[in-house]
Amino acid sequence: MSDLNIYSPLGQQRHNWVRLRTMIILRWVAIFGQIVAITVAQRLYNLQLELGLCYLAIGVSIIGNLIAIFVFPENKRLSEIENLLMVVFDLLQLSFLLFLTGGLHNPFALLLLGPVTVSAAIMSLRSTVVLGVLALIIVTVLAQYHLPLRTEEGFILRVPSVFVFGNWVAFVIALLFLSAYSWKTTNEMHTMSDALQATYLALSREQKLTDLGGVVAAAAHELGTPLATIKLASAELIEELADRPDLAEDARLIRQQADRCRDILRSMGRAGKDDLHLRKAPLSTVLEEAAEPHLDRGKFITFEYNGQEGLRDVQPEILRRPEIIHGIRNLVQNAVDFSEQNVWVECEWADDRISVRIVDDGNGFPAHLIGRIGDPFVSRRKTERERKARPEYEGMGLGLFIAKTLLERSGAELSFANGSSPFSGDRHEKRGAIVEVVWPRNMIDAAFSEVAEITGENRRNPTH
Repeated sequence: MSDLNIYSPLGQQRHNWVRLRTMIILRWVAIFGQIVAITVAQRLYNLQLELGLCYLAIGVSIIGNLIAIFVFPENKRLSEIENLLMVVFDLLQLSFLLFLTGGLHNPFALLLLGPVTVSAAIMSLRSTVVLGVLALIIVTVLAQYHLPLRTEEGFILRVPSVFVFGNWVAFVIALLFLSAYSWKTTNEMHTMSDALQATYLALSREQKLTDLGGVVAAAAHELGTPLATIKLASAELIEELADRPDLAEDARLIRQQADRCRDILRSMGRAGKDDLHLRKAPLSTVLEEAAEPHLDRGKFITFEYNGQEGLRDVQPEILRRPEIIHGIRNLVQNAVDFSEQNVWVECEWADDRISVRIVDDGNGFPAHLIGRIGDPFVSRRKTERERKARPEYEGMGLGLFIAKTLLERSGAELSFANGSSPFSGDRHEKRGAIVEVVWPRNMIDAAFSEVAEITGENRRNPTH
């Protein structure tokens, strides 16, 4: 749905987060485990193994680790291809050991799941699919072709064929499920992380704009005295340099520029003080400020204000928080983007609640996405009509996610519906998307907050 051009590609490059040193340590652990397993099988249970080939396979892993340690820097991070090649190497090395030790008759065949499922958490979908297909081919081959496990007396240790087939089916199911689950959950975690980062960036920007007024007011106040001193000194110089026209002209120029600085700071100080006073403002003022960037975009935005019986003439003053302004602004932007001609911003208040409902006359939210609205990067295939109307629009849903996150941070609850919803009203022209934002009144009403007292007189600090 709505889109904000704040996007972090981190979630698409998770493989670059993995250090080579981490993979080396994991491989050392695997090498140690393989040596222990082979030693125990040969010494304790007297199994007849191809020890030369087994130790050759383990030695190849050791050599690979030593090369990685001495050739590459300690802080190297793996690219997608490098990570994939390392995991493929480990998978092939493990499958060769299993081929030498009974294939699927070896209970350690379960370890083939490890490299694939772990890599699914850090690699792209394409790399995960490649590893999954490779693992399926390996386990299928090992089910038919392998060296048998023999005891000291020459007996072959075999699992009944039905259990071998069952192990193969279980491996396939586990591989598909665990890989898909690992990739999907990790992808959603990083998507949410990227979206939250974009949300905090947007809030930080809005907060800086809000704080700028206070800085301007303070600067105007502090610079007023030195400028007055400069003006007074320049006036005295003009009188004393009456017989030196060239120097007197310079003194007049200094006074003119001091007057100019005074006028600039006076206007800036007035704007800064106005900003400080607007830390609380009437509900209508805050909503119209939030919608202001979208008033001249060719759509009609209508504001409606309705109070509870007995409160209609007393519009609440609410806190002018950046998250409220930015959140409402994103919702209005979404409505304007997808409306035909009209957008309605309906406000209602009562003793215990304040609600804002944003309605448009567009096609509404896609029915199959209603339950997911507010999740980041929710996208859908666009129709040909939508592509022609807005060819540049991607519709990742990040704007609605940011709006929802910011408004919920201020204490609001959001609900999304289409014009057929029971709370859409009796006017059929309001047939499009509906977003309702409801706050408990004590969460944003300035009368319930200490912020309402900010604009009072300065009090002397008793510590000075």
